Amino acid sequence: MSKPVHASPPPVSITARITQARMQLTPSHQQIADYVLKHPLQAATMPIDELAAAVGVSVATANRFARAIGLDGYPMLRAELVKGFEAMLAPVEKMRVRLEKPGSAHDAFLAVLDESQNNIAATRAALEPAACEAAVQAIAAARRIYVLGYGASGWLAGMLARGLDMHCDSVHLLATVAGATDGARQLPRMAAQDLLIAISFPRYLRDTVALTRAAHERGVPILALTDGPHSPLAPLARHCLFAKTESYHAANSETTVLALIEALVSAVALHTRGTLQNAARMTEAVLPWLHGAGRAAAHNACE
Repeated sequence: MSKPVHASPPPVSITARITQARMQLTPSHQQIADYVLKHPLQAATMPIDELAAAVGVSVATANRFARAIGLDGYPMLRAELVKGFEAMLAPVEKMRVRLEKPGSAHDAFLAVLDESQNNIAATRAALEPAACEAAVQAIAAARRIYVLGYGASGWLAGMLARGLDMHCDSVHLLATVAGATDGARQLPRMAAQDLLIAISFPRYLRDTVALTRAAHERGVPILALTDGPHSPLAPLARHCLFAKTESYHAANSETTVLALIEALVSAVALHTRGTLQNAARMTEAVLPWLHGAGRAAAHNACE
């Protein structure tokens, strides 16, 4: 008769470990415990001397604190704190590595340009023809288009809405100064005949994911611009376009996303009837605000 198999207990989180041990700690170690529990993200990014200075204890005391809660030392404490913050701390860790090997300003320019070029090349190589076609068809068929993105993606959402507005009759930008509440107010108007284009990359914002999920539950088709199938937007979306956004100095390199947006708008323009007429009307409308346009018009009139 085989023995019953018992599931292993779930691992104890570092915050739970510290909380459980706190009452048995010395006063100095309790000070460290309180600081780490109150500022886990900051503590995860601090070298031991900075943590000791922030709490007002010695480096040796900070190291002994790690052992007092059952860890091998401060490096293990910091590694445990980092768990759960990987996505948020990735840009910090990348920047730390870069600062350890500083270069010239010219080197920084070249590194970022190379990074953008590599990201665009990787995005181009992974782009699926069927996904491109489906995205354009979804935009063309939509009665109304809602463009959603917050944080850094808010600027990208604005660029996409601006580009689509020339070729689509009803484009609504949800990334306004009113924030997520404006998006929530628009939800009752959305229907299966519409399209929500949601943009989010690590670090994914909860408001973007929550509003996308709410639209999905209403039966609104979703087109997601994100970084891969692991994104929280991917399972909610009917169509996805993925961009590689690796960056050594920020959470994401937005260059690739902007290139993908420009490609999407261009594809929509090629698919839309009256694109030339729309472009001509738009140019005529903005002509009075273009520098030098008045002199050119007067010169042509004289001829």
